[in-house]
Amino acid sequence: MEKRTIDPWKWGERTNSVQAVEIKQPEGTLYCSGQVAIDANGIPSNGSMREQFIQTTENLEQLITESGYECGGIVRLNIFTTSTTEFFSNCIDLYQEWITKHGIKQATTLIEVKGLFATLTVEMEATVVK
Repeated sequence: MEKRTIDPWKWGERTNSVQAVEIKQPEGTLYCSGQVAIDANGIPSNGSMREQFIQTTENLEQLITESGYECGGIVRLNIFTTSTTEFFSNCIDLYQEWITKHGIKQATTLIEVKGLFATLTVEMEATVVK
């Protein structure tokens, strides 16, 4: 796989994403459904957004790994949250650590939604290549 990131504006260096990602000659592409803080028994979390973010990233990592891919291959990451203000106040540090840990440079969209399933407050969907 050949990966090229494009970010024509200088302010992009301060963000946790890039404006575009080009992939040439991938071995495969994995399209992940939105992952949330649901445990192995299918029970949604009642925890804080911060706790839910941790479980959501763990679930996404497990899905990607068990599919034979690596988190570093994420090229598109969409985040849905019931409050962007709460996400930036309580989860942005975790998000930055997670992105750095895996060396991810991805196109990202953060979307505030009216609601998610049950008591959930954050959902992440990813496109991963290798």
